[in-house]
Amino acid sequence: MRFASPRKPRPSEAIVPMINIVFLLLIFFMMTARIAPPPPFDLTLPDTDRETDLEETATLYVSAEGLAGFGGVTGDAAWARLAAAPVSGSLTVRADAALPAKELASILTRLAQAGIEAVELAVAAP
Repeated sequence: MRFASPRKPRPSEAIVPMINIVFLLLIFFMMTARIAPPPPFDLTLPDTDRETDLEETATLYVSAEGLAGFGGVTGDAAWARLAAAPVSGSLTVRADAALPAKELASILTRLAQAGIEAVELAVAAP
């Protein structure tokens, strides 16, 4: 009598190494991502032919209409939050290119009155 030989079980697929790679990629992307709040409104920065790096510790956004945004709030609440926030180093101002220079000068005067001495104006890279 001839009996059929038992079937050999299929080798299990090694899925653990693939899971390890997925988790390593996830950790890599989480560690290299820059988590920053989005700007409160769309801006078009002024153009320049010079390029320098900014030290972005705190950022004040100014729209073309002169509306200020700081720390996730806009308008007068942004000015109140800026006055309450300790700004160490310089303050980065991201003003729209369509903002009149007279408005920008009044904003800079207001910042000086608030005790902010160092201001960096963000511009678009060439």
